[in-house]
Amino acid sequence: MRLAFRLARWMVAAVVVYLAVTAVQVWLTGRRYDPVTAGAIVVMGAAQYDGVPSPDLQARLDEASLLWHQGYAPTVVVTGSKQTGDAFTEAEASARYLEVTKHIPARDIVEVGGRNSWQNLALTAPVLEARGVTTALVVTDPFHEARCLAIASSLGLTPSPTPTRTSPIHGIATVPYYAKETAGVALGRIIGYDRLGSIHAWLG
Repeated sequence: MRLAFRLARWMVAAVVVYLAVTAVQVWLTGRRYDPVTAGAIVVMGAAQYDGVPSPDLQARLDEASLLWHQGYAPTVVVTGSKQTGDAFTEAEASARYLEVTKHIPARDIVEVGGRNSWQNLALTAPVLEARGVTTALVVTDPFHEARCLAIASSLGLTPSPTPTRTSPIHGIATVPYYAKETAGVALGRIIGYDRLGSIHAWLG
């Protein structure tokens, strides 16, 4: 009994340390902003309302637009499917916003419709590969950056972090998001981000 109790204590301690280290890594990655010349800018999807990007998605698109206009990459990949009953996908709303508001031509925008982060990037990777592109700037919220970079790397892409600097989610409000992403990165490293994505899709 004593041995079992000691083993349990060590296991709990190991899990706590693992999560703590992962949390620091997720936080530090969210603070990195490293735009480099790349083949594409990939914008992770977020909510849209009847074709209008939510404030969170708009912040990501504004960052992508800035990078495109500064010449860091010739192509912007917008991602995201739609919820039941929606008339537009997140990708469609994003593409329209970039064309109409940011004056990025349609020929430089690629739409990909996944239902979660894994699907978005898993669908993006072969599209970029077909164009001979392996490098990408990943635009999302700071708390989401670490998991997206890990997924992109696992799919054969060479990603660079370019989190939006104008996210409406900031301060104390980011705590539950960082906690969620810490759990996602920690579990994804163990079971694989593809399986994590399947679990996410199953949970809805």
